[in-house]
Amino acid sequence: MSKGLDHILERLQAAGRLEDLQSIVEALRDLWKVDHCVYHWVSADGQQYGCGTYSREWCIRYVVKDYLRTDPVVIGCFQRAHPIDWKRLDWSSKAARTFRADSIAHGVGTQGFSVPIRGPVGQFALFTVSADRDDAEWAEFTRANQRDLILAGLMINQAALDLAGQRLAEPTRALSPRETDALTFLAMGYGRGQVADMLAISEHTLRAYIEGARLKLGALNTVHAVARAVAEGLIVTGGAARSAKGGWPRIVEKDVERRTVRSA
Repeated sequence: MSKGLDHILERLQAAGRLEDLQSIVEALRDLWKVDHCVYHWVSADGQQYGCGTYSREWCIRYVVKDYLRTDPVVIGCFQRAHPIDWKRLDWSSKAARTFRADSIAHGVGTQGFSVPIRGPVGQFALFTVSADRDDAEWAEFTRANQRDLILAGLMINQAALDLAGQRLAEPTRALSPRETDALTFLAMGYGRGQVADMLAISEHTLRAYIEGARLKLGALNTVHAVARAVAEGLIVTGGAARSAKGGWPRIVEKDVERRTVRSA
């Protein structure tokens, strides 16, 4: 570990407020000489917290456009437990290509690397760095820094959980990770065949997960199970982001409301 990273992580351990994490991610961005460094969590009941260096304009646009539903980084990382280079994600759909072009136009960068993190009671978080680099340069950067990127992401997530404390909701029912994934993707509008492909399982296995979730929720059918899971905060879908409690840097609630009305 470099002395610079060691110093930043010492600052992280000494942080006393969630707001202190913003300066931490800025310091990491400068240390790694990337364009952006971002941490974002969503808990099972829709509460969220974010800190990072994306422009205020892009943060607002992301919420207003409801990009959480189509962002290949979020979707891809939700399916994985290991870090992923953005080049390995599926950018083939029209929605994904539109999102990518929009993000690059807003300065997110042509290259990215994300660390998916799962915490207690349904918390899902991402730690991401991005930049405008050529493929060879970016491959060398991620190879040299992958261990430190994972460590920093996990430590920021733990600090955020410790500092947030009461923000984490207690689960009302215990769904397995696969049951949660299945209902989440169904709630986002994907068909069963698509969900099975995304989770790399057969449709028969998917039906077993859905049925298990339905029984745990006391639901009459799949639609009822999805509705109950959303209502009770057991799964998070893209539309929840606009009304989620918690903070996201540079976003003012009135700006989001105004732009949402304008784009309707």
